Amino acid sequence: MKVSELMTRAVQTVSPDDSLHEAARRMSERDVGALPVCDGERLIGVITDRDIVVRSVARGEEPRRVRVGEAMTHDVEWCVEDDNLEDVGRRMSEGQIRRMLVLDRRKKLVGIVSLGDLARVRGNAPVVARTIERISEPPTSHAVGR
Repeated sequence: MKVSELMTRAVQTVSPDDSLHEAARRMSERDVGALPVCDGERLIGVITDRDIVVRSVARGEEPRRVRVGEAMTHDVEWCVEDDNLEDVGRRMSEGQIRRMLVLDRRKKLVGIVSLGDLARVRGNAPVVARTIERISEPPTSHAVGR
């Protein structure tokens, strides 16, 4: 199965110039914990609820004044929409990634695939179980947002 058959297509994004308050508001409206950060159509990172808390709020900063670009995660894992879902699940497992951004061949953001999406695939239980097990292990890096 290809990622394009399962991914969520209507992905809300934020700009690096948006405030953390605006990013949090959009997350709340969509009931999501992460938003891709795009400069125009170019993906430049991701901002997670954890990024907002750890990189700003916990330091006493005002979310209305701090820009997404100051707190976002720059090192973003992504896949291509016609990648095989099992390969992407393996990458998510190995990298302890809960959400994988999906790009088209022109590197334009077209969707997102989550651990929950993987769990919805009939017959995908071994991939999901392995991925959850790996994600639950202590982190292998200090990367925030994974």
